[in-house]
Amino acid sequence: MTNAAKPLIVAGHICLDLIPTFEERETAAAGEMFRPGTLVKVGPAVISTGGAVANTGLALHKLGYPVRLAGSVGADTFGDAIRGLLRERAETLEASMMTAREGATSYTVVLSPPGLDRMFLHHPGTNDTFRVEDIPDEQLRGTCLLHFGYPTLMRQVFLDGGRGLRNLLERAKAAGAATSLDVSMPDPESEAGRVDWRAFFREVLPAVDVFLPSYDELSFMLDGKAGLGREPDGNRLRDVAERLLDAGVAAAAVKLGDQGLYLRTASDPARFAWVERLGGQPGQWAGRELHAACFRTEVAGTTGAGDCTIAGFLGALTSGQGPEETLRFASAVGAFNVEAPDATGGIRPRAEVLDRVAKGWDNLPCHLELQDWREASTSGLRRGPRDTTPP
Repeated sequence: MTNAAKPLIVAGHICLDLIPTFEERETAAAGEMFRPGTLVKVGPAVISTGGAVANTGLALHKLGYPVRLAGSVGADTFGDAIRGLLRERAETLEASMMTAREGATSYTVVLSPPGLDRMFLHHPGTNDTFRVEDIPDEQLRGTCLLHFGYPTLMRQVFLDGGRGLRNLLERAKAAGAATSLDVSMPDPESEAGRVDWRAFFREVLPAVDVFLPSYDELSFMLDGKAGLGREPDGNRLRDVAERLLDAGVAAAAVKLGDQGLYLRTASDPARFAWVERLGGQPGQWAGRELHAACFRTEVAGTTGAGDCTIAGFLGALTSGQGPEETLRFASAVGAFNVEAPDATGGIRPRAEVLDRVAKGWDNLPCHLELQDWREASTSGLRRGPRDTTPP
């Protein structure tokens, strides 16, 4: 028996993305686009939801998992647009969204002209005034997992050193839910970039069952600017994962871009009692080190790839799957994501994802080196994640 009928809650950062389309033109001409006084003709704008709440939440919904969203928008036109886009998917997705008492809805203007790197004009809006106490205990009851995304972009959440976020996660655990956390890369020159993230993690991670950051985010948040640009290798991965486990998290799943997904877990099975409530077997998760390579696919865009990979991980986890199956499904969902230019357009129902994997979907080569890798020997795995768990 699994908890698939119980909903997940995805809480945290949400915004409206406004993406003007550009006509193809020469790179040199594109470089002149933003001179003062220039009129730039553009095409129709793409308007979509963005942020962890929308990306991970909508991906879970499209996969077929029951999900509720907990984010904050303003009482304004952009807030109405976000609510309308969510209602188009399902009335239940919009039902638990909060309207802030003050402040405007967060939005991002994404400028991506041909021949130029993308530029972002971002207004944090009500994400900066979001307070975790706005999620009441009654909303947490009856859910199987609470996922919180992007506290790094939410001023009231990171300013108190993580105490409020830890309280929210502990309230979720008291209500019987598992907990997970994701972050985004802080701007090193911003207020968030000056936060002591190591202290933040020491405060928050004891209440986190699964932490799902990217390698680049971890490098900066654990080691500051000295960590930026450092390529992942086996020893480095093990080091950062062990630091997270020592801080209190039960499972650290580190996103590695086109090098796949790495998982390291605590050795004590008691740290995984929550897995049994999700219909899984705690013993399968304790003391594991796994890596899943990316699946080979045609890349149309990478927007939301990490968020959708997380959706696959959480969906499989809450269905009672073991770590090998969970990593494989997460990697597959991430691959579906990059086949479309937007954040969730490529996501298909769970059965379609599993069918494509079962038919022998090839993996990309992985250049990650870890000593003592061995192939997972679990029965029935066609292309199992590599396992470093001692024989």
